[in-house]
Amino acid sequence: MEGKGGEQGLKEIKRMNAAQAIVECLKRHEVENVFCVPGESYLPVLDALYDQPSIQVISARHEGGASFMAEGYAKSKLKAGVVFATRGVGAANLSIGVHTAYQDSTPMVVFLGQVHSKFRGREGFQEVNLENYFQEIAKWSVELTDAERTPEIIQRAFRIAHSGRPGPVIVSLPEDVLVKEAEMQFGPVAPVPKPAPSQIEIKQIESELQAAEKPIIIAGGGVKGARAENKLIEFAEKYSLPVIAAFRRQDVFPNDHSLYVGHLGLGTGKEVIDTVAEADVIIALGTRLSEVTTQDYSIITSEKKLIHIDIDFQTLGKVYPPEIGVVADLNEALQALMIIEIKTKWKKWAEHRRNAFQEVSYLEKKPEEVLNKNIIAVLKEKLPEDALLTNDAGNFAGWLHAFYPFRKAHTYVGPTSGAMGYGMPAALGAQLAFPEKTVVSLSGDGGFMMTGQELETAVRYKIPVICLVFNNKMYGTIRMHQEMHYPGKVMATDLGEVSFVDFAQSLGVSGFKVTTLEEFETAFEQALQGFNPVLIEIVTEKEQISVSSTITELRKRAMK
Repeated sequence: MEGKGGEQGLKEIKRMNAAQAIVECLKRHEVENVFCVPGESYLPVLDALYDQPSIQVISARHEGGASFMAEGYAKSKLKAGVVFATRGVGAANLSIGVHTAYQDSTPMVVFLGQVHSKFRGREGFQEVNLENYFQEIAKWSVELTDAERTPEIIQRAFRIAHSGRPGPVIVSLPEDVLVKEAEMQFGPVAPVPKPAPSQIEIKQIESELQAAEKPIIIAGGGVKGARAENKLIEFAEKYSLPVIAAFRRQDVFPNDHSLYVGHLGLGTGKEVIDTVAEADVIIALGTRLSEVTTQDYSIITSEKKLIHIDIDFQTLGKVYPPEIGVVADLNEALQALMIIEIKTKWKKWAEHRRNAFQEVSYLEKKPEEVLNKNIIAVLKEKLPEDALLTNDAGNFAGWLHAFYPFRKAHTYVGPTSGAMGYGMPAALGAQLAFPEKTVVSLSGDGGFMMTGQELETAVRYKIPVICLVFNNKMYGTIRMHQEMHYPGKVMATDLGEVSFVDFAQSLGVSGFKVTTLEEFETAFEQALQGFNPVLIEIVTEKEQISVSSTITELRKRAMK
């Protein structure tokens, strides 16, 4: 039987080789972009992709960059990012993106070429046992050993990547299996399960909230993954519940909303921590309550009641035992909870906590402010509300997290894994997911140099991202911790002189170097008017090492 590919619910049999069957599965799952560094071990797949015009292949300069692109694409598009690489060496290079996807609950399907089946176990050229290699940082890792089972394995890989807590799946592809032909039986594209709370669980939650005096919501990536942002707004508004965003999930709730009371991240201010401290009931929605979100597992204390709702049963109780733990899709859960009847006693407290947040997050351009903060003010002023921002790891991101107001859904992509080199390649993925949006990446000089070569990828595929590089010639975050624990003993954190403008221009990217607010405003205006990649190098001082402290202040505190 033959039928139209890509149609859900359709079963059919086609004769083809395994490589062609992989591409057919990609088509059926409506994959539009795949990211790769080419390798001889999976040349048959590249050949099959050549014959499939509906899928664009983005060839990157490094597997780490390719994996970050796929992860940033998946976070933005809310569908599995697909990346290809070759054998052990390519696998090792892209493993940082797999780890990021695992910690960030991002669906990815990673295809890795593997040595010929007859060479396995002999330490063949670039051989690694890929199933074992990725076991700790993937939801599932599997090797395709039988060509006839290709549709079964690939379709299962997509189901696992999307179902429950999303994450990365690894598929190892021995080169000899890819060229074998078989009768391929394709099954339907299965919908993602969306469990809902039981009536008993809803009544239990109603009872806890009825007794609450100061409840709050901590909202995480599960809300975004379920596309439940609007449901969260309705739920929070109906019951006047203050909302805090989990680490690097700031766009889960409008930051300009009267019920938004902050972000639990690195360097979170005392005012936001105080909100959690005063709360007696915490409703954790779609968050694994990570080390950063919980401020080193310190803010959810024993006297607080925890209501934890998540799509993954293993998340419940993994960090804190909940009073009520519910396995549910967040869209279904929030819809179900709209029927509860409670008397809200906390409206004044919610207003007070909102005011406290506004006092510390207020933002406007001021000559006396540090350059980093003024730049965030320019972004707020100049960018459309639906612009999407990505960031790398580094202290420069502290100003973004503390002051930029994310007002719309799908406007932020950041690594909860804290991976350096993430920001710019993730922006390429995000731009491909949302070609109509303005996409801006923020990176430090240390992180940018780890994947900066992907600017050439942006040029080659005409991906018009705006890259901001904050250059203070050091690994700033590590230097900060160094000064806190070993004041004045600077080791390995200083970096040399790099002209990022010259680097960008050598790749065909428009480049600007700025040292003042006025120069940045002029450069950024020009960047917004173009349709090509742009890099703006922002020269900053080492002394202002974080939002709250200078190097001198850190040393003084450490030496007391």
